Amino acid sequence: MKVGLTGANGYIGQNINHALRLMGVEVIAIDRHLLYGHHLKLAKELANTHTIINLAGAPILKRWTKKNKTIIYNSRVSTTRNLCKAINALPREKRPTNFISASAIGIYRPAIRHDETSSKYANHFAARVIDDWEDALAELPDTVRKTIFRIGVVLGKDSQFIQQVVPVFKLGLGGKLGSGSQAFPFIHIDDLVSAFTQAITDDSFFGIYNLVAPQQINNKDLTKALGKQLNRPTLIPVPGFLLHFIFGQASTLILENPVVIPRRLKTKGFNFQHPTIENCLENILSNN
Repeated sequence: MKVGLTGANGYIGQNINHALRLMGVEVIAIDRHLLYGHHLKLAKELANTHTIINLAGAPILKRWTKKNKTIIYNSRVSTTRNLCKAINALPREKRPTNFISASAIGIYRPAIRHDETSSKYANHFAARVIDDWEDALAELPDTVRKTIFRIGVVLGKDSQFIQQVVPVFKLGLGGKLGSGSQAFPFIHIDDLVSAFTQAITDDSFFGIYNLVAPQQINNKDLTKALGKQLNRPTLIPVPGFLLHFIFGQASTLILENPVVIPRRLKTKGFNFQHPTIENCLENILSNN
């Protein structure tokens, strides 16, 4: 089996790439420049692949300046449209039959509960990008099975969140962000990789899945769990105005989060290896 992988150099891409190679899958890491180039050149790279896993996307947690908005949008929407155009350009017998795309829970309206049937979307830049990102897949041929994973905050030893937060907590400077009441939908990297790899060969995977752990917690719960695991105090909150000063409108992604339920994965009987924040942090931090 041959799998084409975009975003192979990112944290998620590296982990999926490693898992697939251990399974004996041939992985074609698709060069970022090809995603922006002529679709016929990209088509040659995609020919005879079984599955495309699309993880391409520039970091979104940064100030939403006009320049950054263009980069964020094109890195997701324009590249996905180009992938679809390239697949359509291939003869049917050389097309992939499966397309698995990353998406994000940031599409959902904050502070309310969502499963995959929810159409109550947020009204900010990130949500509009995600909506267009997913809509771009409508251009794929009907013969291609489409799976979209709306991903929560990814937790792992080398994940961006853990790398940024844990050193602060180890110094005893950790605390809740803003009010601490905002939801914190999370997923362990092992469970994320398991979902993506299963979706390659399991034909029952299709459509949209919320890729988050089944436990619903808020930022205050996360802070408490981190402090307990690291045996450090968590008395120094980070005020919302400071996060807004640093990230501008993008601070919404930290201070206003939706409550997200992985209903379709639970219905499918998906085995979450790390279903709770306590289990996640123990696995990640036990050797720290």
